[in-house]
Amino acid sequence: MSNKIIIQTPDAPAAIGTYSQAVRVDNTVYLSGQIGLDPMSMTMVEGIEAQVNRVFQNLRAVASAAGGSLDDVVKLNIYLTDLTHFARVNEIMATYFHQPYPARAAVGVATLPRGALVEADGVLVLQD
Repeated sequence: MSNKIIIQTPDAPAAIGTYSQAVRVDNTVYLSGQIGLDPMSMTMVEGIEAQVNRVFQNLRAVASAAGGSLDDVVKLNIYLTDLTHFARVNEIMATYFHQPYPARAAVGVATLPRGALVEADGVLVLQD
């Protein structure tokens, strides 16, 4: 049976529902979806660019709390309420991730929690 470790950090928004920020099983970490909430105020940052940056900052904080970094992400899922923002997401993502990039899906959705414009989750694999 695998070890299941709950990951939690004050450097990312507190869970606002029935979920954990991340769960680690052996060397795999499953990152819950992050939206553009500022972890200190728990309020949404304004605009698509600020939200995309905040989403990646939040994911980075949780990855760090799990003992890894965004370089360890093997799969990333991005959800957008407006796919016209996809090119900008790519530009901003390139400042947080390095080649080889993780596998990724980008999905257009009708709405996201708290009126967010973008959400992302991912899976990372930690080195032994």
